[in-house]
Amino acid sequence: MAGDDTPALSTAALHVLLALGDGPRHGYAIMQTVATESGGTVQLGPTTLYRTLRTLHDAGLVSEMPHEDPTGDTRRRYYQITEAGQRAAGTQLRRLQALIDTARAKRLLRPGPA
Repeated sequence: MAGDDTPALSTAALHVLLALGDGPRHGYAIMQTVATESGGTVQLGPTTLYRTLRTLHDAGLVSEMPHEDPTGDTRRRYYQITEAGQRAAGTQLRRLQALIDTARAKRLLRPGPA
């Protein structure tokens, strides 16, 4: 996208933002959602997950939120996507869609779901 200066997101960061698109989640639930939504092709370990969450938090793309954990586990931290995070995810997804469109035009990818 010409003129778009939004930095590209890492694969892990995009998956975390997508996992938070349905609502707030704690870390373990984010890891499970990413694994499920990626069909098992992306498995975030704790170090990668929490490093990614810290990076996204520092960039203002996710925020930690107060919560009452249904299991009563006070150690769990819940995260939610911010408006800036929604915009960043949308920008990254449009970039990926443009790549898919180019690959299809070059017949490197067949029509249909990517």
